[in-house]
Amino acid sequence: MRILIVNTSERTGGAAVAARRLMEALNNSGVKAKMLVRDKETEHISVCQLPHVWRQRWHFLWERWCLFCHLHFSKRHLFEIDMANAGTDITQLPEFAEADIIHLAWVNQGMLSLHNIRKMMDSGKPVVWTMHDMWPATAICHLTLGCQRFRTQCGDCPYLPGHAEHDLAARIWQRKERLLRGRQIHFVACSQWLASEARSSRLLEGQPVVSIPNPIDTRVFRPGDKAAARQLLGLPQGRRLILFASQRATNVNKGMGYLAEACRLLAEQHPEMRADTALVVLGGHAEEVTAHLALPAYPLGYLTDTARIVAAYQATDLFVLPSLSENLPNTIMEAMACGVPCIGFRVGGIAEEIDHQLNGYVAAYKDAADLARGIHWVLAEADHALLAAEAVKKVARCYAQRTVAMRYIDIYNKVLNKGYLEV
Repeated sequence: MRILIVNTSERTGGAAVAARRLMEALNNSGVKAKMLVRDKETEHISVCQLPHVWRQRWHFLWERWCLFCHLHFSKRHLFEIDMANAGTDITQLPEFAEADIIHLAWVNQGMLSLHNIRKMMDSGKPVVWTMHDMWPATAICHLTLGCQRFRTQCGDCPYLPGHAEHDLAARIWQRKERLLRGRQIHFVACSQWLASEARSSRLLEGQPVVSIPNPIDTRVFRPGDKAAARQLLGLPQGRRLILFASQRATNVNKGMGYLAEACRLLAEQHPEMRADTALVVLGGHAEEVTAHLALPAYPLGYLTDTARIVAAYQATDLFVLPSLSENLPNTIMEAMACGVPCIGFRVGGIAEEIDHQLNGYVAAYKDAADLARGIHWVLAEADHALLAAEAVKKVARCYAQRTVAMRYIDIYNKVLNKGYLEV
């Protein structure tokens, strides 16, 4: 069995990390898997790059220009929506020809167009599509942020200026409807929450949707020597450390504002925390947020070296991700695998990862006070060693490579034997 996993990037972004981990999990389980990407960032022999790099750049710029026009020449939301009007026909590539199944992941920003996807489906090869966000089930958006139009039909999109029922979202919705009419894609959502949302989309009516989490290599992400990890990263030994991590620390959707408010409340209610507790910020623009926190903070910036990322988890006592919208965050999974209790808001798939007061704390949505209560509970009231042990057990049981790979292999076998999955 040969699987071709298609993703825009090899390593940048959560979907890329998950796609590459899946490739490795499949290869370790006896399946021949490759990745096809636009942005190749390593020399990994199983990762192939699209040809004609200049053409890929043009596809990206053309789509952004078209969206820029529809946004009335505003940069707001420019990278929050996609229309898939430009991309590469991968059906002509040898990697496509040799594959038994085409497995799509995150294929936006000029990687594949809707026309390209239709050609893949019409080739006769089964197509499995792992949903890392809502874009396959909506017209143009990745995060619906409370909008329910995808349940009936997209139009009058909140991301677009003005109010028009027959706007760009309505037109892309119709194109996606034509794409799926009489064809089947085997959708896999990374969380039960996302699977439920996808099944409620009228666009995916009649399409099979199952839920399988992302895999993680527990041989890499595992508990380690806390003192040694702190020494490696230049972090203090005598304080309880709270970790926040995001590709871009200033991303409003990741909820740093709520964490900052929680820190202010903790400093007021528990003044001793100013001396014995600090925040570690991992991600781009970390320095921009640490200056405004009520607790001491240590910005680590954006790390790409896996060993240092693992050390950042091993060095800390608690991981907090107060995201406003999430699927199944890799960062929470990574922290738990390293024996770090986690806290997040009750949104998306976060409550599937964190079992409230068993391996972490699930705070009420957008409630900084409850976030502060959770932080204090984990650090000062709960049995921290027990929380850490339960976190490691949860990852080993639900997200380990072998466990996830076997669930995907089961889907591949059903698709190859029957040509379809039951809805």
